[in-house]
Amino acid sequence: MPQAMHLLRWPLPALLSWGAAWASFMGLMASGLALGPAMVASALVGAGLALLHQARWRRLIVALGFPLSMLVVLRSAALPAWGWLLPLGLLALAYPRRTWSDAPWFPTPRGALAALGELAPLPVNSAILDVGCGLGDGLRELHQVYPHAHIEGIEWSRLLARLAAWRCPWAKIQRGDMWTQDWARFALVYVFQRPETMDRVWVKACREMRPTAYLVSLDFEIGGQIPLATLPLSRGHSLWLYRPQALAPDSC
Repeated sequence: MPQAMHLLRWPLPALLSWGAAWASFMGLMASGLALGPAMVASALVGAGLALLHQARWRRLIVALGFPLSMLVVLRSAALPAWGWLLPLGLLALAYPRRTWSDAPWFPTPRGALAALGELAPLPVNSAILDVGCGLGDGLRELHQVYPHAHIEGIEWSRLLARLAAWRCPWAKIQRGDMWTQDWARFALVYVFQRPETMDRVWVKACREMRPTAYLVSLDFEIGGQIPLATLPLSRGHSLWLYRPQALAPDSC
């Protein structure tokens, strides 16, 4: 059973869902159904399978898989076979297999961190870390709030790390593993991960961060822990502010 559960780890469920939608489409076309109704019915199959996933971003990815791939097929019938390798290669560079167990790339919305200046005041020249910084949207928001801080980012994807460094020349960007990096010297660590990794984030923060340091999470709370503050944001987002050592020394 544990081995079977390992085999069903993301993104395999998404691939299976997309395959089911395409199998439905081909079966309907073979039965004589017109193209339009077959596409709609298969898109509904994909949308139904998307509801089996708990995370919103996974639902979105699964639901859009068949319609987007069908759109590509319809608009690129003349594309040579090797042309399909180009987007796949870019995807592999931007989102390597190692990152699938962490969060996918979703940018930090503009203004999402604007309240941190009051909720988590920091001395000048404090060190701040954006964990999994992607293209640097979170870095930019942190720079707006803490213009005099030393802001750093870590990102596993080499391509995204280089693009973030280009977009945020005032930040120090490291290509590396967020789980092996030491968070001890940072006054604030910002994460935009996913629910499944938040317990691991909490354990690492408790083990390494100073008692005065802040852990900030966008959208995902840490189960069983009481935040210093919770701030509802627009478009269904929320901000969670913790002080791991001060709040939960026994949980480290």
